[in-house]
Amino acid sequence: MAGSAFCIAAPVAAQEEAGEETTGPTADQSGAIQTSSTEMRGQVYNPDFFEQFAPRNALDMVARIPGFTIDDGNRGQRGLGEANQNVIVNGERFSSKSESIRDQLQRIPAADVVRIEILDGTSLDIPGLTGQVANIVRNSSGTSGQFRWRTGFRAHNTEAQLFGGEISLTGTSGALGYTISLSNENNRFGADGPTLITAADGSLIEEQYSKFSGKFDNPKLATNFTYDFGGETTANLNLSYGSDFFMRNQPETGLPPGGPLRTRESTFEETGPEYEIGGDIEFPLGPGKLKLIGLERFERDNGESILIDRFDDNTQSTGFRFLQVNEAGERIGRLEYNWPMFGGDWQVSGEAAFNRLDRASRLFELDANEQFIELAFPEGTGGVTEDRFEAIASYSSQLSDTLSFQLSLGGEYSKIEQTGVAANSRSFQRPKGAASITWKPEDDFDISFEIRRRVGQLSFGDFLASVSLNDNNQNDGNNTLQPDQSWNFDVEINKGLGDWGSAKLQFRHARFEDFVDFFPLASGGEARGNIGNAERTQLELNTTLNGEPVGFDGARLEVRAIKRWMSVIDPFTGLDRPFSNDLNDLLDIDFRHDIPGSDWAWGGGLFTEDKAPFSRRFEVGRDYEGPTFARLFVEHKDVFGLTVNATYANVPGARNKFERTVFDGSRPNAPILFVERMNRRIGPIFRFSVSGSF
Repeated sequence: MAGSAFCIAAPVAAQEEAGEETTGPTADQSGAIQTSSTEMRGQVYNPDFFEQFAPRNALDMVARIPGFTIDDGNRGQRGLGEANQNVIVNGERFSSKSESIRDQLQRIPAADVVRIEILDGTSLDIPGLTGQVANIVRNSSGTSGQFRWRTGFRAHNTEAQLFGGEISLTGTSGALGYTISLSNENNRFGADGPTLITAADGSLIEEQYSKFSGKFDNPKLATNFTYDFGGETTANLNLSYGSDFFMRNQPETGLPPGGPLRTRESTFEETGPEYEIGGDIEFPLGPGKLKLIGLERFERDNGESILIDRFDDNTQSTGFRFLQVNEAGERIGRLEYNWPMFGGDWQVSGEAAFNRLDRASRLFELDANEQFIELAFPEGTGGVTEDRFEAIASYSSQLSDTLSFQLSLGGEYSKIEQTGVAANSRSFQRPKGAASITWKPEDDFDISFEIRRRVGQLSFGDFLASVSLNDNNQNDGNNTLQPDQSWNFDVEINKGLGDWGSAKLQFRHARFEDFVDFFPLASGGEARGNIGNAERTQLELNTTLNGEPVGFDGARLEVRAIKRWMSVIDPFTGLDRPFSNDLNDLLDIDFRHDIPGSDWAWGGGLFTEDKAPFSRRFEVGRDYEGPTFARLFVEHKDVFGLTVNATYANVPGARNKFERTVFDGSRPNAPILFVERMNRRIGPIFRFSVSGSF
């Protein structure tokens, strides 16, 4: 079937006549219009509200909505499933699995946006939505184009970032609507600095110096076509093709107290194509509408790692070479039937998803003649497939002017098969579903609660063995791995603060079964596996504060803060610990001042986060950057009709850090073999962007 639709859910009931004004609007100084429609209550932001920011596209507009943060959902979720993003367009959800919401929003010209509505997700007839949802009411007004060029450089270790950005063309021709874009997501990165290797007593084993640099480019051509056949029958077709180019180079020198000097060559390269084909058609059938959806997605990664250590005293050089080719694909067919009944909106959906991974790995060792000789590594070659079938029935209802309710129940059947030296086949039956309720006594105040049963998505690479040459680690395969399951409890409170702005508070709690992390194998190695039950609780605050009440016109401060509490029993020590590499806390502050009566804006931001350490059989450690990143920017919104932005990032000099303790055997009883502490300079980062329309 020909793939993922740009929009794959039934329209919002209150938006079937998108051009109609809601009843009884009143405006506050924040620019939001308070609505009091019986079917839809929320805040509406008209284009006038965004004029001070001179937006080029819908992404620029959504980013400026007070207290609202775009949630891409889980792009790696199982199949298409129910909606889990918080932005929709004309009452329909995004569905591409290879492109983010931000990618797609920045292709909608600002001139096409009629208004943006902040609605209660539970009241919509799109199963899976809850809390605040931004509905972009769009009406294409002919053919238009836009472009954005992003460039930049860093003071140390990296080449210039020259060719980032996107150019897109959007328009209509009769019943046909189209969007064509050519983009390149790219990045340049690097760091340099010392690493100390010490013994358990603190004595120096080796002093190292490494210089890390890398680059990434992902050129992509993407198209979206829509066609209105009339009679409420519409079709969509999405096509995209791109390729990844990734390179990392990390030369290193090491000097033990007694010598000899060691020089390391360490490189990694990965390239490969990717494509997605998606489509859907929706048409009236009986009392409702039927939508048929298909998707085909594929990606191939060709990777090569080389590590060679040479010594200045004629000691024999040592080294390894690791080759790996991954071919991953996904094929999905889905149907959704929506109809009104018993004062609410009903949907039954069925989905069949077929995922696959084919991997070929080869490991080589450097011999005395400095030639790479292949070693046996059968555990790294094989294939994994999962055939999954899902059926869910859902019901949404506006119980009263202030209360809305949504319920979905269903289940899935999946069969996982593995080929290669560890061939295996298993099948699972899992219940799925959710219930949510929202109380909205005022247009600028609501409380929503959701309980949801989720099934996690496995990384098929965990079934097969792999190696990390630079860290001298090997992950064994695990042919008994199964997806985790979880009960999720979410509470979201949104409150407008009048002229001051708005605030959102979220509480999330998840209880996992069959949680996935590293666990010990009887053979003496380690692999990704199911380690039992786990819990995670998160508290998040998003708030927007305006400067007008204190006489600072045009100023805005946005704050996002997250705190997490986690608990899982470490399978190596039996002790309670947080999730490996998961987030402990985060603080993100953004300030912007659009100077009234001018085209100038300036501001800055601050970002800091703390991540939990990782836990493995033979080591524990932490990989992070910081402690604090800060940036300053200046922007002019009309330089010959263009928007020009210059940014100075990493002002306080955040650094790239890594630390680990490696044991001479299995934890916790083995003695410490060595402790590694790395502290590398990132340096200042300068970025420059130019955007415009045509």
